Amino acid sequence: MRKFLLWPVALLLSTLASTTSAQSAYPTKPVRLVVGFAPGGAADYVARTLGDALAKSLGQAVVIENKAGAGSSIAAEMVAKSPADGYTLLIASPSSISVNPALNPKLGYKPSDLKPVTKVTSSPLVIAANLESGITSIKDLIAVAKKNPGKLNYATSGNGSAPHLGAALFCLVAGVEMTHVPFRGGGPAIQSLVAGDTQITFGTPPSVLPWVTSGRLKGLAVSTREGTPLVPDLPGMREAGLPDYNIEFWYGFFVPAATPQPIVQKIFDATRVALQQPSVKAALVREGTEVSLSSSPAQFSAFLVNDEKFWVRLVKEAAVKIE
Repeated sequence: MRKFLLWPVALLLSTLASTTSAQSAYPTKPVRLVVGFAPGGAADYVARTLGDALAKSLGQAVVIENKAGAGSSIAAEMVAKSPADGYTLLIASPSSISVNPALNPKLGYKPSDLKPVTKVTSSPLVIAANLESGITSIKDLIAVAKKNPGKLNYATSGNGSAPHLGAALFCLVAGVEMTHVPFRGGGPAIQSLVAGDTQITFGTPPSVLPWVTSGRLKGLAVSTREGTPLVPDLPGMREAGLPDYNIEFWYGFFVPAATPQPIVQKIFDATRVALQQPSVKAALVREGTEVSLSSSPAQFSAFLVNDEKFWVRLVKEAAVKIE
């Protein structure tokens, strides 16, 4: 009888020892980093810029996987439902964590299904126009939009994305009406703008700046109140004539909610090492974004509490809906 009672205890101790050993050995195989947008956009660029450096600091390959659609909700749901073993990571912006849940209560995941690891970058948006639109400044954009309510089409990386919310805030502050045309990522959105199918974009710097630099699009301004060295050739909104407008966005790493804290800490530590590499910093700055590392997973979680309030309030005040 005594042996029978001791057996479950021994089994439990053995299981705990095995789990602890697996956590301390992590990682022992390649890690998947899931991007919720098509290749060519900011999330994809940041993921690929960090991928090699993160692989070196983890000691395992990092495989980038694009799961585009539904404003990155498809990727977020996939990661939320993946095994909580540290081998599936999500790179996400406010769209996955705050905006989409506020827009669509029927999503297949909740923000609490994802555990924050760290913020990795922050950026302004870039407002740009098709060359044939004749719009060369923010003042032009406002004048044309007021003269033709709803007739200007603006392209973004998807419903609920930071560019979508940035444009919605612009319409609210400037008192104009434009029509949203969502795509499955920043790359396809910019292609529509270059082709003239849309006239304006509120895009991420990696998506927009190469086209502005090559003269294929007209850059109007960055979305922050003041200008930034990240995009030195474009004015901030104060200089551009709309000083009450200000918005920027971030990307961060998340894992399934049940991921053990020792594994979360290992991912955080490896990400910190990767982001400290001069080559990574330089590559991000070239594309108009910069390193913005949290001090710890707990600090990132605390940041998200207040950040969510901003995005949810914006969804309500700008009456943003899923097109």
